[in-house]
Amino acid sequence: MRTRRLALTAAAVAVLAATATACGPDNADAGSTAAGPATTTAVPAGGAAPTAPNAAPTSAAPGGAAPTGAAPTQPATAPKSSAPSSPAADKSGPGQACGANDLVLGTKSESQAGGYILISAKAKPGITCTLPAGHPTIAFGSGGIEAAGAEQSAGEPITLSGTKVAYAGVMTKTTKDNKAIEFTDVIVAIGKADPNPAGLPVGPTPVDKPIVTNWHTLAKDAVPGI
Repeated sequence: MRTRRLALTAAAVAVLAATATACGPDNADAGSTAAGPATTTAVPAGGAAPTAPNAAPTSAAPGGAAPTGAAPTQPATAPKSSAPSSPAADKSGPGQACGANDLVLGTKSESQAGGYILISAKAKPGITCTLPAGHPTIAFGSGGIEAAGAEQSAGEPITLSGTKVAYAGVMTKTTKDNKAIEFTDVIVAIGKADPNPAGLPVGPTPVDKPIVTNWHTLAKDAVPGI
């Protein structure tokens, strides 16, 4: 019985040894595989080892390779608008109403009739325009002391062109007291709606309830109060 047990034990040891021997190389191969295969370079007979290949080309962007040449540049400036500009008012012919900026205006102090200011008006070169019937709009100071009409009727329109001159007379003080306010400039407009009234120097002038005549073609007809 003892001899049989020993025989079985010896047989078992032999089987374990054989199993360990058989498993050893497989485990070693598995370890080598896990670490990755070694890279070897074959050397052709009679020649030098081949050099490593150049770096792989970079991948192209989706949609194909970019075109060669510089990208087109944007225009330096935006195109200018082709909208036409508004034409200036044409006052080269009759029928156009005068504005203060169409005229060469002047002032002159006169002593007749107790003293007044004679205003002259002449069309600028190249302009033909018409003064409306009635008197110019005359005012003094920022408060707008406005002159009243000195004549009962409106008179006639006057067309100005070239050297033709029209006149209007302003009596700055029609009262007898000493309550006048002194001004050194007069504001002249052709009607109340004139967008460009002119300021003209007149020197120190007392103003109290002023009056103004209509436009006249003769200076002697523009004396206020006569």
